[in-house]
Amino acid sequence: MMGSMMGRVTRPRAAAGVALLLLTVAAIGFPVVFSSPVITNYAIYALIFIAVVTAWNMFSGFSGYISLGQAVFFGSGAYAVGIAARDWHINGVGVFALLPLAAAVGALIAVPFGLVALRVRRHTFIVITIAVFFIFQLMAYNLSSFTGGTIGMSAPFLPWSPATFNDRFYYITLACAAGTVVMAVLIRRSRFGLQLRAIRDDEDRARGLGVRTMRVKMAAFVLSAAVTGLVGGVWFLYLTQVLPNSGYDPLFDLSLVLMAFLGGLGTISGPVIGALIVEPGQLYLTIKYTNGYLSEILLGALFLLIVLFVPRGLVPTAGEWIKRARTRGRPVVPPASQRAAAPSGLRSEKI
Repeated sequence: MMGSMMGRVTRPRAAAGVALLLLTVAAIGFPVVFSSPVITNYAIYALIFIAVVTAWNMFSGFSGYISLGQAVFFGSGAYAVGIAARDWHINGVGVFALLPLAAAVGALIAVPFGLVALRVRRHTFIVITIAVFFIFQLMAYNLSSFTGGTIGMSAPFLPWSPATFNDRFYYITLACAAGTVVMAVLIRRSRFGLQLRAIRDDEDRARGLGVRTMRVKMAAFVLSAAVTGLVGGVWFLYLTQVLPNSGYDPLFDLSLVLMAFLGGLGTISGPVIGALIVEPGQLYLTIKYTNGYLSEILLGALFLLIVLFVPRGLVPTAGEWIKRARTRGRPVVPPASQRAAAPSGLRSEKI
């Protein structure tokens, strides 16, 4: 019986390992199979959003504090790379050495931001993050001597062949996305992740149990901001330009929330699946209907459908459906007569 139980445990792990291996091979070989710059452009943007929404989920999904100010770190990371490259006269591939600076800028901004915003909860926290976002957007518009104002900033020229430009950025963004997902997995399995989920479930009770809630929230907020700032720097180098309305885009934060809720808030795979669905679709609609707001209207309609029909997200809902299908016609917990008939040794092992 123990052997069968171990077989049931190891089979899902083996299947997960095989699936992960196949996914890795497919991700690495994607630009080789799909060499069109149009398709790799879709993939690069999807990977950028996988990294950012996973970083957002490490704080908002795990702690329950829904932030609508993640674009502050994303845009600031982009501007940090542009301003440093301009003032320090850095050109060529040397600009990639500025990406740690983008992460540091995101983390530094998150400290005073978090000290103010994390003292409140729920709707008040959301309002503060929106207010801080608009402050940074207005600063980008008005500090023209520093940020370029409405003209924006251009990235240094990268001496890469147009034939390989997208492929190189594909692997850079793939590394960012994979590294962020691994970080999220490690955090979720750690004591730190357990403390974040305790805050999400009941912050007052978590504090009563000895969790230093402010310190834990701040650490997650700063870590999320650092990753987002770094990815913002990569996005800037790929797009080659940043403007106030693109670096600090209100639809950016709404897209992150939609991706996380669509896949499953607080899960690991949910935000990834949400990004793979929403971002390519949004990009396609934006390119196809350049003079309208169809993509924004459909995003709003999709969010409404999610809230109404799958409020927990696709991944948790699908897991419930699979569990229900497996246990159909059988009780989830064995009847008391069967438990009483089982040998005492086996009952103690199960407990």
